[in-house]
Amino acid sequence: MPGKGEENGWQGTRQGRKGFRVKAVVCTRYGPPEVLRVEDVPMPVSRRNQVSIRVAATAMTSSDCYVRGLNLPARYRVAARLAVGLTRPRRRILGMVLAGEVVSAGADATAFGPCDQVFGLDRHAFGTYAEYVCWPQDTVLAAMPAGLTHEEAAAIPYGGLLALHFLRRAGVRGGQRVAAYGASGAVGTSAVQLARHVGADVTGVCSGANLELVRSLGAATVIDYTAEDFTEPAALRRHLRRSRETQERSRPPAGPPGAGPRRDLHLGRRRNTEAARQRPDPAEGAGRPWPCELPLSAALVSGS
Repeated sequence: MPGKGEENGWQGTRQGRKGFRVKAVVCTRYGPPEVLRVEDVPMPVSRRNQVSIRVAATAMTSSDCYVRGLNLPARYRVAARLAVGLTRPRRRILGMVLAGEVVSAGADATAFGPCDQVFGLDRHAFGTYAEYVCWPQDTVLAAMPAGLTHEEAAAIPYGGLLALHFLRRAGVRGGQRVAAYGASGAVGTSAVQLARHVGADVTGVCSGANLELVRSLGAATVIDYTAEDFTEPAALRRHLRRSRETQERSRPPAGPPGAGPRRDLHLGRRRNTEAARQRPDPAEGAGRPWPCELPLSAALVSGS
């Protein structure tokens, strides 16, 4: 268990105790949002393999809420208290997502330097509900792509990486049909975009207020779960028919009348041969590469 002043890599050095203090949101006990308090805490000091980051933006994720409220089935709560803390989280400063600027680095941290703009996620270190945090350089941390604001970057890692994990685990490939339930949430919005990225036909399920949002992200069909029970066989058939009609409308038009069938066939064979040479292993999906096969900074930006 970390000692006083050493939570989340925040070392209680003499310098920190003498007045170098910053604001942080501290979880005083398990419970609703009201258990959070804004307090002055010691300035974080990076260890040898850590980088100190000035947090410009963070995100309150569902995982944070589970930890704060201990919102778990009764049979899991005892084990959770033993693992996380008996009466409050041992790591009192929650938050696992950030976007910000590196201000210093430990002697062994060479991946990032001062003034680097970074974003990422750490499921174990926590600490982003604060002005500064120290994270290991080998956590899920990447340089921020140009053109993103800190707020936009902080919104990507949690939902984006969860959606990416489960889509890859399901082996989603181009041409398949994917239904995203809860398509307007952090994971759902990322899942819709990532599935479209590899060429899947996506149906998004959300409330009526978010239908246009989900459609704008690339869903061919959107379903308002408050208006109909989409699990009923008749409803499923109706939405599958709509999906097929959407696919038909999106197909490119046929070639000009003068193009003979033999020439079209020859061109088709040549294109198929070239595509086969470039096609990835079926186990890795087809069509465009999964974002996690690209550099991490691009991986976290769906559709890049």
